[in-house]
Amino acid sequence: MSKKNQIKGRSDGLVAENRRSRFDYHVEDTLEAGLVLAGSEVKSLRNGRANIAESYAAVEDGELWLVNSDFPPYEGANQFNHEPKRRRKLLVSKREVARLAQAVERAGRTIVPLKLYFNERGIAKLLIGVATGKRAPDKRETAKKRDWQRDKARILKEN
Repeated sequence: MSKKNQIKGRSDGLVAENRRSRFDYHVEDTLEAGLVLAGSEVKSLRNGRANIAESYAAVEDGELWLVNSDFPPYEGANQFNHEPKRRRKLLVSKREVARLAQAVERAGRTIVPLKLYFNERGIAKLLIGVATGKRAPDKRETAKKRDWQRDKARILKEN
């Protein structure tokens, strides 16, 4: 990745990660989607500022939209800045939109954003997943596994 395309403080291009999504949902399938962004939004992302934790993707009129994501204003844009919480169109093929729409229509499925990053060519991409919500016992089991892995790593490190 060229110096120009690197994120402030990150060498891998990752801008935002929805870590909570893997805890709250069983992710069944993932898909990489492009985003339609304004120039000030791209500048804000290059500064490493974005929040996709409470956002989701929705299929409306045959198009896929990212709803409730927060890309803070870019200070250098002044009066030409973007609206931070606006809906953003996701770029996927019609076939993929139809497949995602079918998956959402089934009981309990939703489209959640997992990662927002810049690829090797410096283009903003969003990794989305088709997921079903976890119930409380599943979340407890996930927490137990995570705690056990942490304890196991500590034990191995001590020996």
